[in-house]
Amino acid sequence: MTATYTFDVFSSFDGFASVGADGDWGGYWGKQGPELLEHRLGLYSGENRLVLGANTYRDFASMLADSEVYSDVLDPWVTAMRNCPTTVVSNSLTEPLDWPDATPAAGDALEVVARMKEESDVPIRSHGSLSMNRALMDAGLVDRLQVTVYPVITGRTGTQPIFAGTQDFDLELLESTLLDGRTQELIYRPRLH
Repeated sequence: MTATYTFDVFSSFDGFASVGADGDWGGYWGKQGPELLEHRLGLYSGENRLVLGANTYRDFASMLADSEVYSDVLDPWVTAMRNCPTTVVSNSLTEPLDWPDATPAAGDALEVVARMKEESDVPIRSHGSLSMNRALMDAGLVDRLQVTVYPVITGRTGTQPIFAGTQDFDLELLESTLLDGRTQELIYRPRLH
């Protein structure tokens, strides 16, 4: 049986994953609310295996180490995510990683994830890791695309366009959830067009 792989990403309405240094939005663009935080905790409290690219791992580890500056990273769901068994796809990182249950996996992300999907007995999730997940989508390895759309437009400060450079995809809507009356979570099955 093949494990389900979910690419989980936060997005501004105009499709950016983050803002530049001159933006003052914060990690959730200032729009996190109790329903969102409870929902995220539920997603990461169950059985999952987390997959991160090396750059996202480094960013997350740095933010968690500097939690006084990034106070919203201490949310319970982030702790639950951090405690998931985690594979970090990297040809440069070695153990020990500054993450409770993380193991580096050297090699091509497509091969690493394809093997994990065949061997894992629990669902696999990846939060962020844009370039890795774009390549996995292009290769047909992403089963579910989970986009949490925050009610902001970051035309001036937006960085990291989420889908820049990907192939064209048709998206089949599987689920839609409104959180805190303003944030939309959309779960799609992506198929190459």
